[in-house]
Amino acid sequence: MFVSFEGADGSGKSTQAELLRAALAAEGREVVLTREPGGTELGERIRALLLDGPEMSSWAEAALFAASRAQHVEQVIRPALERGADVVCDRFVDSSLAYQGIGRGLGVDEVLELNLHATRGLLPDTTVLLLLDAETAAARAGESDRLERQGDDFRQSVDAAYRELAERFPDRIVTIDATGVPETIAREVRERLRDRS
Repeated sequence: MFVSFEGADGSGKSTQAELLRAALAAEGREVVLTREPGGTELGERIRALLLDGPEMSSWAEAALFAASRAQHVEQVIRPALERGADVVCDRFVDSSLAYQGIGRGLGVDEVLELNLHATRGLLPDTTVLLLLDAETAAARAGESDRLERQGDDFRQSVDAAYRELAERFPDRIVTIDATGVPETIAREVRERLRDRS
């Protein structure tokens, strides 16, 4: 099983990814918990460029995310899936669709095509989208990176973008209200995943 978590910074993605990893591991399953951008040595270097580096064009940004993702799939995700492990990933393709495809105006189809080449067609079995209004997410996130410093308008457009993606890809993306306590949200995540398996 390949599950990704999506949502704005501050929505609880990392917390929920870890809680799912722990629950699956408690069932005796091998679980690989990873994140994007990152997950590999190359990916972590690209992450530093993307989150703390200089201003860059929207397509340069999209291409760097795709490059990190290509290495991540090749080195970590596909080998784990091939040996029968579960993969839980904090962000994946849908981040690029939301942030660059819609938020930056590059187009969902164009950014999806770039990423399908980079991942050789690999998409998560299920994407868990944690929905939290942009202001609450920003307050929870605290210190922000280069992308999150784009301001309230950009945050609002990314929030709207994620909701649009959930409508466009309902077979893959499940939405969960992220305003509750982490343990309650984690139970709902597990229930929704069980319903889909």
